[in-house]
Amino acid sequence: MEIESPVLIGKHIRLEPVAHHHIDGLVAASAADPTLYQWTPVPQGKADAATYIHTALAWRDAGTAVPFAIIRLDGGMVIGSTRFWNIERWAWPQGHPRHGRQFPDACEIGYTWFTRSAIRTAANTEGKLLMLTHAFETWQVLRVCFHTDSRNQRSSAALERIGAKFEGILRAHRMALDFIPRDSARYSIVATEWPGVKQRLTQRLRID
Repeated sequence: MEIESPVLIGKHIRLEPVAHHHIDGLVAASAADPTLYQWTPVPQGKADAATYIHTALAWRDAGTAVPFAIIRLDGGMVIGSTRFWNIERWAWPQGHPRHGRQFPDACEIGYTWFTRSAIRTAANTEGKLLMLTHAFETWQVLRVCFHTDSRNQRSSAALERIGAKFEGILRAHRMALDFIPRDSARYSIVATEWPGVKQRLTQRLRID
């Protein structure tokens, strides 16, 4: 079941549904410094970007992902990509308040990357705020989770700064970019924690 693909707009960036017209922008964004992407799948070159978008749209059509291009409002430049994925709809029994909902019950945020000039700017903080607000306040999910390569200390530290809880290491969880079985560090935010996380992100956004 395909899920709606919103446009999420902040003060610094806009998250819009990724489409084939974003190919050139994604190529330019990833070409700025390919050495940044040791842990995250990032398209390099036009053919790679076309495949990347084709796969993202196939997942969207299957109802398992909502992929975005990240656009800088000042100038309209593509500065990266991100997506909701591993979208879950739970089998609530008839009579339960959540039975028959059109929205997900849980999801993952991932496939997030930025061009060099957007790193350590407000873009990442605002992107997380926009996506988590949509997940918890529009979809009313019960959990958002994140996985990162256990070797990626920068990503783990960033998740801990926003208040995501470390759940443990999933061993040989996924194929890593260097084609080994990747151990993943798993983090999550549940609905009861969202008000505190939102406050923390909003405060960080003012600082950034």
